[in-house]
This record gives sequence, C-alpha cells and structure tokens, in this order.
Amino acid sequence: MASETRKAPPTALVVFGASGDLTSRKLLPAIDRLAANGRLDDRFTLVGVARTEMNDAGFQQRALDAVDDASAEYKEVAQRFRYVAGDYAADETFDALKTVLAELDLPPVFYLATVPTVFAEVVEALGRHDLGSGRVVIEKPFGRDLETARQLNECLHAVFEERSIYRIDHYLGKETVQNVLALRFANTIFEPIWNRRYVDHVQITVAEEIGVEHRGSFYETAGALRDIVQNHVMQVLALTTMEPPVSIDAQGIRDEKVKALRAVPSLSAEDVSRHVVRAQYVGYTGEEGVAPDSQVETFMAMRLEVDNWRWAGVPIYIRTGKRLAARATEVVLQFRDVPHLPFASGQTLKLGPNLLVLRIQPDEGITLRFGAKVPGQEFEVRTVSMDFTYAEEFAESAPDAYERLLLDAMVGDPTLFIRSDEVMEAWRIVQPILDAWKDDDTPITRYRAGGWGPGEAARILDQDGDHWHDPLTG
Repeated sequence: MASETRKAPPTALVVFGASGDLTSRKLLPAIDRLAANGRLDDRFTLVGVARTEMNDAGFQQRALDAVDDASAEYKEVAQRFRYVAGDYAADETFDALKTVLAELDLPPVFYLATVPTVFAEVVEALGRHDLGSGRVVIEKPFGRDLETARQLNECLHAVFEERSIYRIDHYLGKETVQNVLALRFANTIFEPIWNRRYVDHVQITVAEEIGVEHRGSFYETAGALRDIVQNHVMQVLALTTMEPPVSIDAQGIRDEKVKALRAVPSLSAEDVSRHVVRAQYVGYTGEEGVAPDSQVETFMAMRLEVDNWRWAGVPIYIRTGKRLAARATEVVLQFRDVPHLPFASGQTLKLGPNLLVLRIQPDEGITLRFGAKVPGQEFEVRTVSMDFTYAEEFAESAPDAYERLLLDAMVGDPTLFIRSDEVMEAWRIVQPILDAWKDDDTPITRYRAGGWGPGEAARILDQDGDHWHDPLTG
C-alpha cells in the first residue's frame, strides 16, 4: 500500500459529468482537501465535461460554490479549472477537449462520473479521438448484469489497457475497510483463528436508516442487490475471507480477492428460494421517481459459502437494506462454542458466544466480546466487551474515501480499485439471483421502517441455528 506522504504528479483530471451531483458532492470536496493538504502538483487542473452550457468562469464559480468553507489552496487551484460543453457522443466535444488538453500539456486521467448508460459512449469517443493513452476511472455500477459487464469490459479494453482501468468502489477507500488487512495480517493473535476450525459463521451487514431519498429513479433500475451487494458487499466479503497475500500491493491483494470470490459457489434456483430473501419497505412506492407497482427490493438477505480449505462449511450471512433501525456497516465473526463448558448452567446465563465485530461505519472501530467472571462472592460468567475506536485512538482525521481514491488514481496505484476478473466474479455470484427473481411473479414482501427488515430474513439463519447480530445492542 502506498505511503501517506504521496503527492500527485502533474495531472489534468478530466471529469465527464462535471455538472452532476457526484462531482459536486464528492469529487470537488475531495479536491479541496487534497489541495489543502498539499497533495496536488502546482500545475494540477480539472477539466469538466458535461452537456450543461457553461464557460470556464462559470464552471470555476460552480466549483467554488460546491465546497463549503473552501480552503485558500482550493480557491487558487479552481482558478485554473477548464470546461468543455457538449454531448458525449459528439465529435465536436472531443475535438474541443483535445484542444484544451494540448494547451495544458498535462497527462490526463479521465473520470466517468456520468450516468452508467453513457459509459461506453464516452469510452468509444475517447478511442476515436486517440485519447486512450491516459488512465480512466469508472464509477459503479459496472454493468447491470454479467453480460452487460462483459460488454463494458470489452469496450474498455478496446481503448485502454487493463492496467489503466480504475473501477472505483468508494468502500475500498474507507480506512476501516482497509484496516481489515491490518487486523488480519499484522497480528499473530487473529490470523491463526481466522478459519473454519474456530469461526462458526460470518455476518456482513450494510444498513441505512434513510430511504431512497432523491434517488428513486436510480433505485428503480438498481435495487439493493445491484446497488450494494454486487459491489460493496462483495469487496468486504473478499477482504474478510481472502488468503494472506504475498505482498500488500495491487497484484498481491487483488489476486487473493479474486481467489476468494472464485471459491463462492454459484447458487441454484433452489438455493435462491431457500437462502435468499428480498423485501421492500412500506412507503417505497410513494417515493419520488418510483413506480406505484414497483417490485424492486430495498432489502435483501442471503446465505453464501466460500468453498475452500479455510472456510468450507462456514455460513456467510449477508443483509443490506434501507429504512432499517440504524445506519451500520459491520462484519461479525462469531466463534465456535468451547468444546466443554465446565460451569454449572446457572453460572453462565449471561454468557454469549465470542464475537469479533469490525465496525466499518459509523463509530468506526473493533469490538471483541468474550466471557469474564462477574466480581462478587458467587461464580458467575457473563459476556464483556473490549472496544477500540478510531476517534479515540488516532488524533488525526482519516482522509475521505474519494480523497484517497482520487489521489491513488493520479499517482497510478490501483490497489484499492477493482480488476476485470474481480468484477466478473462478483457478477457471477449475483447473476443467478437476478435470474431467479426475474422469473418469480410472487408479490414482494413488505417491512416496516425502524426494524431490521422482514421476519423472513431470520429463517436464513434459523436453518443453521444462528441469529442476526444486533448492531445497536452489540
């Protein structure tokens, strides 16, 4: 993994979709922080490309308006921003872009922050105009299914080499996700028990309190499976279950992530009916941009396995949803019971299983739950917690995910980006679920806001005698 003392080389960051929401909410604030922290070269320039009519000065002002309390460094950098207005399919747009890039004389990094439907259009135009020598950063979703992902890969590879393609998933930019690697591979005490001999099961939860908000139209085309599971969850799953890499660099980490995903068996139609639950929160069909008869899932839960030497037979439970009881992203490893409990039953009434909880957001940190004797004359054992939190341990604030990933893309470090074979393995895992749902005309289950989803989600774990971990109670 690259050092935090890095600084971007001279770069022209070309953002397609520069007038859109992602650029305003994520990319421009990230550039502000990079500038304030001295991470940008003095010649760094952002070139915005979008359909919205605007000139350089208008874009520069828009960029300043998008950032609250902009740093002095960012205000100076923004004065160099350039803008190209035009349709993404029009040759005139790319002729104008080539002229601007020739004037700047800087190596380009192309960032596709557009709607996914024009990804291929932009890439093909870059190829036609001989602009495939730089790097390209492409946002999720990467395709809508296995076949469209394959087609998009073919389109990209016709213009860019794989080493120049940076498929972004902002979850990989989170410090707490990266810390899974540190926890596992920098500590003797954890790695020996990180396997089927000691782990009973693994739970991955990505929960949100909010609904779809202003993203109703987008969510109608995605749903929880495409929006969260195929990318974020699969990345966390891979990091949690992968083998130790030869080195903590792009090839070492990504090779092992692919191996972990490859070990997940594809689900049969029967597996989907038994081990996958989908549901929709009450009120979703009244959201802006949502069809009144929508069957799109806002919640899903599933049971997978990683069929290899380390994890064979260990259930991997996954759930994600909106309008749930709390905002929480966590990985829980529940360890097996001790082979023999020598205490009387009355002495262990408050003793639960050993757990290792990795809290990715919010309240980022790690909790280890284990048994300890309660002080007093009686011998009573109950579960206690040992907690580590990032906020208390580290005084410095962690970089935002987009801040980290933008810098990585400009530096040329692909470690935290997704390789072609990795994205295809993720789609292979979820494709059978999409196929089964497409052929299922059963009305979707509803659940009320404020809980942890539909009751049916519990049956996935009931089959193994397990239950969901509650992020609120620990």
